Amino acid sequence: MTIKTFSLGGELTINRLGFGAMRLSMGTFAGPARDPETGIAVLRRAVELGVNHIDTAGFYGRDAVWANELIRTALTPYRDDLMIATKVGPLPGPNGVPSGQATADQLRGLVEADLRCLGLNRFDLVYLRVGGMNGPGGESIAERFSVLAELRAEGLIRHLGVSNVDSAQLAEARAIAPVAAVQNRHTSDKGLLMESEEAGIAHVPYFPLGGGVGSVPLDAERLGKVAARVGATTAQVAIASLLATSPTVLAVSVTRTCLTCEANWSAPDVGLRAMPVAAARRYPRLSASGTG
Repeated sequence: MTIKTFSLGGELTINRLGFGAMRLSMGTFAGPARDPETGIAVLRRAVELGVNHIDTAGFYGRDAVWANELIRTALTPYRDDLMIATKVGPLPGPNGVPSGQATADQLRGLVEADLRCLGLNRFDLVYLRVGGMNGPGGESIAERFSVLAELRAEGLIRHLGVSNVDSAQLAEARAIAPVAAVQNRHTSDKGLLMESEEAGIAHVPYFPLGGGVGSVPLDAERLGKVAARVGATTAQVAIASLLATSPTVLAVSVTRTCLTCEANWSAPDVGLRAMPVAAARRYPRLSASGTG
């Protein structure tokens, strides 16, 4: 049976299916901006359904519509059990695409700006997102991760994460401070996934339902067959399959309508009632490229 919660950092219990905030404000980084009232309604419905893990970033926005502002408007005062995670590191270029990378000296300001925008005194989880638009590896993250470790020691951050990293970069971070979560493009790096599982580190593939170049389409034949057999949508089966990969895998579902949010939130029950782990492992886990 699918375990529906995870203990982040060994002490913060959250649902394994969370809410990704990127598409609240835009379809892609190129725009156009979306209706903010729709985003506010989706956020409120997600929390009503039981979502207590929201994944956001200060660079999620377009024109006058920004995810963090929508979150604050929709959800304050925040519920005590709501965990908000942010990512820092990417810097938007002239076209709005977050292709640049912040220096170590810029990271404190980015974290503090996200805190102010969301109306928080402390983040439950902050990821250092590295690599720009490239894949994992090829650079040291020690200097930048050390800045986040200092903010954790000061009490501004509860748990630390890393995003778009390989095993060497994860080891570099863990030598500096405890790592509670890894957010990468997908679960194909089995060595990194196994390392995370053994260490009790959450593994959080971003865009679990696809949405970018290189993603597996939701109408994939095998997913469609399973969906028909269990009376579910392909999105529900995709999420259930992802959660079945490992008990440390979390999914952040990126949705932009209340109906989609309601359907996706039922995905773990698909796994519970009709899709045991052994069967789920035979089907592809979905993800997407781009910045998470």
